[in-house]
Amino acid sequence: MRLLCKNGHTITRNISTAATAVHIKQAARAKIDAIDESRPFSRALIDTYKRRHDYLRISLTERCNLRCFYCMPEQGVQLTPDSKILTDEEVIRLATLFVQAGVTKIRLTGGEPTVRKGIIEIIQELNKLRPLGLKSIAMTSNGLALHRRLPFLIGNGLTHLNLSLDTLDPFKFEFMTKRRGHDAVLKALDVALASPDLQSVKLNVVVVKGLNDSEILDFVEMTKNSAISVRFIEFMPFTGNKWDKAKMVPSSVLLDRITARHPDVVRISDEANDTARSWKVPDYRGTFGFISSMSDHFCSSCNRLRITADGQIKVCLFDAKEVSLRDEMRKGASDSDLLRIIGHAVSGKQEKHVHMEDINVVTNRPMILIGPIFSVRNPSLSRAGSSLRSKRPPLPPGSLSMQHARLFSSPGARQLPPSLSHLDESGRANMLITSAYPDNRLQTNEKSGALGKAKAKTLRKGDALTVAQLAAIMASKKTSDLIPLCHPLPLTKVDVTLTPEIVSTLEGSTTVNRHSVMCTATVTCEGKTGVEMEALTSVSVGLLTVWDMLKAVAGKEMIIGEIMVTHKSGGRSGDFSRGL
Repeated sequence: MRLLCKNGHTITRNISTAATAVHIKQAARAKIDAIDESRPFSRALIDTYKRRHDYLRISLTERCNLRCFYCMPEQGVQLTPDSKILTDEEVIRLATLFVQAGVTKIRLTGGEPTVRKGIIEIIQELNKLRPLGLKSIAMTSNGLALHRRLPFLIGNGLTHLNLSLDTLDPFKFEFMTKRRGHDAVLKALDVALASPDLQSVKLNVVVVKGLNDSEILDFVEMTKNSAISVRFIEFMPFTGNKWDKAKMVPSSVLLDRITARHPDVVRISDEANDTARSWKVPDYRGTFGFISSMSDHFCSSCNRLRITADGQIKVCLFDAKEVSLRDEMRKGASDSDLLRIIGHAVSGKQEKHVHMEDINVVTNRPMILIGPIFSVRNPSLSRAGSSLRSKRPPLPPGSLSMQHARLFSSPGARQLPPSLSHLDESGRANMLITSAYPDNRLQTNEKSGALGKAKAKTLRKGDALTVAQLAAIMASKKTSDLIPLCHPLPLTKVDVTLTPEIVSTLEGSTTVNRHSVMCTATVTCEGKTGVEMEALTSVSVGLLTVWDMLKAVAGKEMIIGEIMVTHKSGGRSGDFSRGL
């Protein structure tokens, strides 16, 4: 090779040393591949369609510290008793058996695997299986409690990490997961990207139409400066997750959106048996891809088997059939007995799963019990509905408190503890039989069925007050997008409370009780500006959300009352306090 210097001299460099090094490395790689190919691969892991299953996913727990709706039914799940969950020793025994049979990659899942006690020790033991052929130890985590523990996990053998993060908006994160922790997940991502011993870091994004599909381009931008692989996953049906084809955005649609912004994106080669079809924006460090289980399945190359936390083997994510390896181990089965049972299960694997409309979401487990919980407890009304009217602290400079007077239900309701008549004690929508309904309406089977359907529909929406609280907070931050010529402001704090009440009024000689919700918003902003519009928008959207959540059961009798500014401090117009 000739190099021409600036002074015109020609320098000849001998590149034989570099070429020799490359040749040696290629020869070594070929030898390793030949050894791998010569390793005996058990027939138990090869199905009738000649697919070799060398990838095992092991769920360590059914528990999770998030409540993502697409993963877990709204009403929660019945947890398997601890005595029926695989022990650490049983996990390692099965892992060893599968690796001896030909598995080269193990992924730890949940629930959320980091809530399992002893996970570091489990990874340590798995790391000892490398002489038997194990090449990688991966984990899928929501990252909520990971950033401090990740270095220890990597130090003990973790090689691949997938983080689940469906939104870059912390408020939307809380809405989707019913928990806080967006910052903690981003910290875990930063630690992962800064860890040289991790061979890959991937970000899993479940895309739901109308919820987070507008953030696709933002996720692609994350690949510009970080060596990360973002994978967009189609919304998949499982028991109780309210799957709807209309909410599923096909990967082809997402790709069209991305190419409209980045017309020069290029298709890149995928890893063998990879579930994602991968793409790259030129000059971006990372990649993005699509896991299109619904619109364009990858069954022909599937090499995955799953072990649930309670020891069942599942050969397909969408197949309800399971075989208990736990029970056989506890009956004293030998490794050869277990391998025979595994082989029988694998041989029953279908060529491909059924079309998305025909997937069985009745008998198949919820996703949380397969392994990507706690029974769901809703926030109590005492927390979600604390009143600022009874104990109003002094407002900080630049803040404003606005409250919606009341949203009333129909009059004539029977006496109840203070709560909205169509909310139960946990904040969920509830049918209430009152004198407002004629007897014939309640006694007619056909009408009663209609009311029952309305109740069921409303119950699926979740905790009305919590959803309304989140909507009100999000609305305050979107005020400039909703109100023309309203300037965007950097809000520093937004507090929203919704308080169920009973309001008694005298109509003639009769006292009428009306059940209501009082919404109060306190908005704070640094700077010499008012935040009246942000607070007014907040409570308006909050009460409209309550209306929407309850309309199927409370009907059009509901009334949205006065909206007013009650207190204001700071800003150019000075302080204000309304006498109530």
